Amino acid sequence: MDVSRFPLRRALAAKDWSPTVHYAQYQKLPPGTLVERYIYDFEVICVCKGKLATDMLGTRYTIGEGEAVFLPSGVPHRNAIVSANGATLLGIHFDFDGKLRIATEQDMVSTDLDAEPDLDKFAEEPTTPDLDALSSRAVYTCGPECFHMMDRLVGEFTMRRSGYELVCKSLMLGILAMLLRSGDEGADGGDSVHRERIRKIVDAMERDPGASWSAERVARELKVSEDYASKLFKQVAGMPPGRMIQSIRLREARRLLRETDWSVETVGAKIGYPDLHYFSRVFTAGEGISPREYRKLSRVL
Repeated sequence: MDVSRFPLRRALAAKDWSPTVHYAQYQKLPPGTLVERYIYDFEVICVCKGKLATDMLGTRYTIGEGEAVFLPSGVPHRNAIVSANGATLLGIHFDFDGKLRIATEQDMVSTDLDAEPDLDKFAEEPTTPDLDALSSRAVYTCGPECFHMMDRLVGEFTMRRSGYELVCKSLMLGILAMLLRSGDEGADGGDSVHRERIRKIVDAMERDPGASWSAERVARELKVSEDYASKLFKQVAGMPPGRMIQSIRLREARRLLRETDWSVETVGAKIGYPDLHYFSRVFTAGEGISPREYRKLSRVL
């Protein structure tokens, strides 16, 4: 297989991008090396916990928490979980123009590197004069706003409520824009001291979503006024602190509803909503269905 011709490219203005999502899921993997492969579409893998290493075109890339690796169509690569306790990954398979037809896993992934591939099966990467090709880099920073979009996309793809294809397309466009912007100097706004403090606050929210994360507390930790804290937080994280903690809490609620048998009331209390009725209202407003309906549907799927 001649890898030098991949990824296949064609000119396509950014305004004409129309991505289709073929797969979007979280995965928990133990330490170890996976089989070498190539894909027919494109994949973004975001590391949520742990550490991933990807060998591609003679280079080993190490991807840590809060980073993502971009895997181009047709380029052989081998992934390995290199953190001692395994890793949690969020993977999204997609194309840029909706032309690829995916029916089975074999339409996305191949491990037969010796066979001569059918070029008509591979998705094309768009090139546009005002944007770098995504494959020009392998590792991207996945900031809070970008991860929020990825998490929402997984939820939409998993639950598949009416109109989910449109929502996934919209979210994927946002994700691609955030990844491309992540290399811009100063794209996340604020000075370096505040950026670092805000990232530490977001990490703390992830570790303990059930704690009190009031505007007053965020301002106190940033050592600025509440109004200015909200402005700085939105510049760096892409959303104000109240929306950020709600997003993190709902993501944790979905996980607990899927993976535990705890009562809905216990799940709500665990993430910071001890009032069952208030938790149900917040969850339903954010997810479109009640916590109990979500649990039933997620276990059927």
